[in-house]
Amino acid sequence: MPELPEVETVRCGIAPILEGQTLTNLVVRRANLRIPFPPNMVDRLKGQDITTVGRRAKYLLVRFANHDVLLIHLGMSGRMTIHDSATAPEPGKHDHVDFVTKGGKTLRFNDPRRFGLMDLTTEEELGAHRLLAELGPEPLGNEFNGDFLADALVERSQPIKAALLDQTLVAGLGNIYVCESLFRAGVSPRRKARNVGDKKARLLASVIVEVLREAIDAGGSSLKDHRQASGEMGYFQHNFSVYGREGEPCPGCTCDHEKSGGIQRIVQSGRSTFFCAERQR
Repeated sequence: MPELPEVETVRCGIAPILEGQTLTNLVVRRANLRIPFPPNMVDRLKGQDITTVGRRAKYLLVRFANHDVLLIHLGMSGRMTIHDSATAPEPGKHDHVDFVTKGGKTLRFNDPRRFGLMDLTTEEELGAHRLLAELGPEPLGNEFNGDFLADALVERSQPIKAALLDQTLVAGLGNIYVCESLFRAGVSPRRKARNVGDKKARLLASVIVEVLREAIDAGGSSLKDHRQASGEMGYFQHNFSVYGREGEPCPGCTCDHEKSGGIQRIVQSGRSTFFCAERQR
């Protein structure tokens, strides 16, 4: 599933196409994705001016001048592609929604697995929306820092890996970037969150920001479905230190690969965790 860097990469790609444009047509080709489309979505949005394209956690937020906000989640396989409206190809089987702008561009939402979703709310009701209300702070926002993370972990008894994946603690982190951040910070994914300690928590917070910014700069990670709006793959997967590298030597580590077996893989809460048992304590 796309994590924060992949969604932010998509946002950066589609914002110049949508912001300041009038939505002259909205084509919805099926009744539902993961959930039904709002029944009045086309009527409410067609002809409206788009003001901004934002992001909250793993959700895209398309804001309109009439104060409507369209929430978009890419799911497992959702992609946004940009076309000139006059030469846009015929929609395929998995091309479910077209956003057509006055500027002559068509933004097409393709989702083979249909795990994505779209929902409609208003600016006034956005913070209380069921998908957003319980989310923690943005890791790239001003509210997230070492002091916040140290305080938030004190009473959490689950492993630090599970704590960081809890979207009520911090929003937008997923399996890939938690594994990479814990490696860089030298924190074992099995350590209880409350035992991380203030010093390591502050280091971990700064490393999380560092990893996310590097991933965004690289266009995200393309393992299966992720593509930027331009159609390009992301490239951060080439910079993975541990994720998906079971049995390989870990970069920059002094551990004996022959003795340690290199990067290990365990399963935590049904998710694969990759780490170096020598470096991460």
